[in-house]
Amino acid sequence: MAEILFFHLQSRPLESVLPTILERALSRGQKVVVEVASPERLSAVDDHLWTYSDESFLPHVTAAEPDAATNPVVLTMQDHNPNGAVVRICADGVRIPDALQDYERVVLIFDGDDPEALAAAREDWKKAKASGAAASYWQLDEAGRWEKKA
Repeated sequence: MAEILFFHLQSRPLESVLPTILERALSRGQKVVVEVASPERLSAVDDHLWTYSDESFLPHVTAAEPDAATNPVVLTMQDHNPNGAVVRICADGVRIPDALQDYERVVLIFDGDDPEALAAAREDWKKAKASGAAASYWQLDEAGRWEKKA
């Protein structure tokens, strides 16, 4: 059963935290699939991951690329696992998957300033707890570090 991490963003965009989360997973040798809700967000996240740092390279492709299966990070808009990832990141309103058993870790990143996203995250928290999965809730502190709240 997957460990589920709920990352609550407030006053910060997804792009400010996603590279660090991906770098940590890659440092552990884990493949990752990142699901977003729209073509515009897919394009924005894709562009950002190529340019977020002059000192770092984050290998990734979109699911539309022919070599998606061999890449460590795949960006998608579908509930699938094109690269056999053990980590799934759900962002921009994407809900946690029903197939939790397919992953070691599922990360839900949600915008705490958006009432709909907050309500959906609460529903997913209840779903995770009811499934028996290990779930934890994280929020950024004033210094920009993740602090475990539950």
